[in-house]
Amino acid sequence: MATEGAKPARAAWSSKWAFILAAAASAIGLGNLWRFPYLAAKYGGGAFLLVYILLVVTFGFTLMMAETALGRKTGQSAIGAFRSFGRKYIFIGVLASAVPFIITPYYALIGGWVTKFMAAYLFEGASAIAADGYFTNFILNNGETYIWMYVFLAVVIVVVALGVKNGIERVNKVLMVALLAIAVGISIFSLTLPGALDGLAYYLIPDFTKFSVEMVVAAMGQMFFSLSLAMGIMITYGSYFRQDEDLEHSVRRIELFDTGIAILAGLMIIPAAVAVQGSAEAVATNAGPGFMFGVLPQVFQGMGFAANAVGFVFFALVFFAALTSCISLFETLVSIVADGAHVSRGLSIAVCSVFVVLIGTLVNMGYNNLLDVDLMYTVFHIGEPGNAQILDFFDFVSNTVLMPIVALLTCIFVGWIIKPQVIIDEVEKSGEFNGQKLFVVMIKYIAPVFVVCILVAYVMNALGIIVL
Repeated sequence: MATEGAKPARAAWSSKWAFILAAAASAIGLGNLWRFPYLAAKYGGGAFLLVYILLVVTFGFTLMMAETALGRKTGQSAIGAFRSFGRKYIFIGVLASAVPFIITPYYALIGGWVTKFMAAYLFEGASAIAADGYFTNFILNNGETYIWMYVFLAVVIVVVALGVKNGIERVNKVLMVALLAIAVGISIFSLTLPGALDGLAYYLIPDFTKFSVEMVVAAMGQMFFSLSLAMGIMITYGSYFRQDEDLEHSVRRIELFDTGIAILAGLMIIPAAVAVQGSAEAVATNAGPGFMFGVLPQVFQGMGFAANAVGFVFFALVFFAALTSCISLFETLVSIVADGAHVSRGLSIAVCSVFVVLIGTLVNMGYNNLLDVDLMYTVFHIGEPGNAQILDFFDFVSNTVLMPIVALLTCIFVGWIIKPQVIIDEVEKSGEFNGQKLFVVMIKYIAPVFVVCILVAYVMNALGIIVL
């Protein structure tokens, strides 16, 4: 175990574009590819897009600037970053660090599902995958899910083990380009389907009759989770960012990448759903994992001779998105353990690998009826009676409770305790901070109110008081 005096040199990105691609890869995940299109369809297409983009360039920009600047200033992951301003603030870092430890195991499980479907389009064919009960039988009735989860996780661990430059940077450079090319290609193909232009009009033309408080809250939640905020990732990635690279420009480009992929996801899915299923409302009524793994294969099956190719390419896109996001989650775990326990990166990777494999296996056991998971519903009223899952509970605790709390505490910490000038000074080490007036107003006054709205709304939604 290393001593404080023998602390190893901090890893660093080779350039600002390496940081931008890594952070964008973290942000672009499963939420962009199935949750964003569903919400856009449900809340009036263009109206939702306008609200979402407005929130990204204001609220999202503020929190991302705060987190990445904290990471670069302190050169630490979440716990160490907050501790550097006083031990009494460690609890904020602990709460932020708890989020990726909760999310990574079940994210790896879903990544395994995606890997399975990508392979299935090569070896089983679109008609078999589109059959009723294919997805349900896969996750409930056999041990195959464990194998695919371990395969997916093995890829993640290998990339992280290769290091910041040789692993994460190199993989992201390839995967982000491939992801963008595939998204554009499928979007163009979707728009060629008969009836797809009706879906395009629904998606892009605002329907302000559907404007509501729920729509704004849903857009805030999507933006919040999509940008990987309040889970320690941006603090960790910021800690690898060089002092001479322009932080503000980098954050703006991350927002552009993430929002662009989300919009492309809508172009891929909504026109195709309208063309094959007859209405964009089908997207809204089949949200969540069931939509991606149950409904989309039926959409692809309706494409005739192109079904296998389009299905494979789509799930390859989802695989890339899931992989890059899980890499960032796992890298955050490694950094937290290495910084907190003052151990080598190799030992930290080993510890985190064992943890994720064990907890991921536990989550998977709930689907295979090897654990009594109805306790999730009986005690916490999370999930559905007779079908509550550990995954539901983990998702509720991390996304609905912890992340909004961490974001609120971060706003209070930066806005009222250390004061915004600390962040402004850090940003201006590498260039002019053009958005500092917006940053100050948002971090002190507006962002905290937004976060409270998210927290209250999502807790009420989980309890069935409102429906988002």
